[in-house]
This record gives sequence, structure tokens and C-alpha cells, in this order.
Amino acid sequence: MLKIDLTGKRAFVAGVADDGGFGFAIAKHLAQAGATVCVGTWPPAYTIFTKLLQLGKIKESLQFEGGGELSFERIYAMDADFDTLADVPAEIRENRRYKAHPDFTIQGVADSVRRDFGDKSIDILVHSLANGPEVKKPLLQTSRKGYLGAMSASAYSFVSMTRSFAPLFRSDPSLVCLSFMASQRTVPGYGGGMSSAKAALESDTRTLAYEAGQAYGARVNCISAGAWASRAASAIGFIEKMIAYTQRNSPLPQAITATEVGATAAFLCSPLASGITGSTVYVDKGFHTMGISADAGLGGSAGGAA
Repeated sequence: MLKIDLTGKRAFVAGVADDGGFGFAIAKHLAQAGATVCVGTWPPAYTIFTKLLQLGKIKESLQFEGGGELSFERIYAMDADFDTLADVPAEIRENRRYKAHPDFTIQGVADSVRRDFGDKSIDILVHSLANGPEVKKPLLQTSRKGYLGAMSASAYSFVSMTRSFAPLFRSDPSLVCLSFMASQRTVPGYGGGMSSAKAALESDTRTLAYEAGQAYGARVNCISAGAWASRAASAIGFIEKMIAYTQRNSPLPQAITATEVGATAAFLCSPLASGITGSTVYVDKGFHTMGISADAGLGGSAGGAA
């Protein structure tokens, strides 16, 4: 039987702070395929997330189909807005939610992974990070600071992670990031520069596929996932309406699931996808293919073939 086998691989998944997002689903599928998984968690959410695990509050979400459960090899506090401690303002370093973590920057976490597991210890790197401080503002009302903040946290952080973790890569590493269709099409209400950040992320995927491929033999791919009601996505304020709209107007008229995104990531990180790099793979029930909404009523359903 042909199956995804990641036995002996170690993954680092950045952007896991609960059991409701794509990062968690990806971590779970990588582990179910045999990989060991470390995660990076935003420092303000670190204590809450680790307590949820310790108290068994998300135990059901950790269960694998067919038996077994997800466990994290390490959980690191990581704030992807910062490359090194020298970039961190004093007020953040002194914040009580950060002070407990000696170095929560991207380079600091990469250094911690090296200390914990050695020089060549990472096979899979997943970027499941996005933040736009002004995401609810239309682009015309977005400040320069808000726009650049979205670009920093949601796009440049992937470049920074690739650079900092590259010395840890074993042979044939696989890198995956997560995008959204607003990178290519206008989504009113998805503001604050986030659409630009997703477009940059997809462009960087192609460039990193070349640069990291030439330098490290790495494959770099992007998953453009459909609308999903994660806690982070709920910040934009209309995610449920977006899910309902895309469900009605997709070639497969169903909402996506985090499981589908997790399974796609596991495939892309496996030897089965050894020829795929520099690609943006859509997991959206085909919504991105539509030129006009089915709601417009211009044509009937295909129905059953005669």
C-alpha cells in the first residue's frame, strides 16, 4: 500500500497555540505519518497552550484515527516579528509574558533547537503564521506601520525562518507556508496589508524554492487554504459569512476542513512529492477556479451526466 511515511523525520511547525488552527492540523498529520514534531508558540499564548496540554483540555483533539495521539517533542516560545534579541524593544523584553523566555526570536529558537537536537536535526519546516495589526481597516486607511507589520509577521518571517534554520537542515528538507486567496483576488474586509503580505509570501515561496533548493536541496511550497474559522481568522469579523459564501460557490460545494490542509502538508513534506517545489497548492474545494459566483444564477448546476 502506498502511504505517506515520515518516520525518522523531525518537523518544526511555527504558529501553533491551540487545537483549532491549520498549524495544529499540520503538526498532527506530520506526527501521524511518523515524524517527531516541535512547535513554536507566540509567547503571550505559551502558558495558556502548555496548560491546556498539561490539564488534558484538548486531549480529544490530540487523538489519531486508529489509535495513538499527538505529542510535541518540544514547545518553544517564538515571536516571528523578531530575528534576534537586538531587534526586540525593551518594553517587550520586560513584558511578563516574555520575560520567562530567554530568547524567543527566530534565531534564538533555531539556536535552542540546535542545542537540544544537534547541528543537523530538521527535515521539515512549516510556517503557519499570520498577523495584521490593522486587518480590519481598508487598505486606504491602513497606516504604514500597520502595513509593514503585516508584511513582517506574515511574509518576511518565512524568509527569516528559512535563513535561521537552514544550518540545521538534513538532506532533502521540505518547507511549507500557508497563504489565502486574497493574495490573488480582492477580498473586501481583509485589510491592513494582509492581502499584500500573502502575495509576498507566495512570491517568496518561488524565490526561496530556487535559492534554498540550490543551496540546501530544499523543496519550498505554499498551501493556499480556503476560508476556515480558526481563532485567528475570526479577528477579521466576517469569517462565517465567507465560509458560507465559498461553500455555495465552489465546484465542490462544501466547506474545507483543517484535516484536508494537514493531509496536503504531510504529502508535500513526504518523498511522494519529491518533484514538487515552488508551487502554490490550493486546498479550497476549487473556489479559486471560479470566474463568477454560482449565486449569480447565470447557469444551472451540471447535475448528473446522461
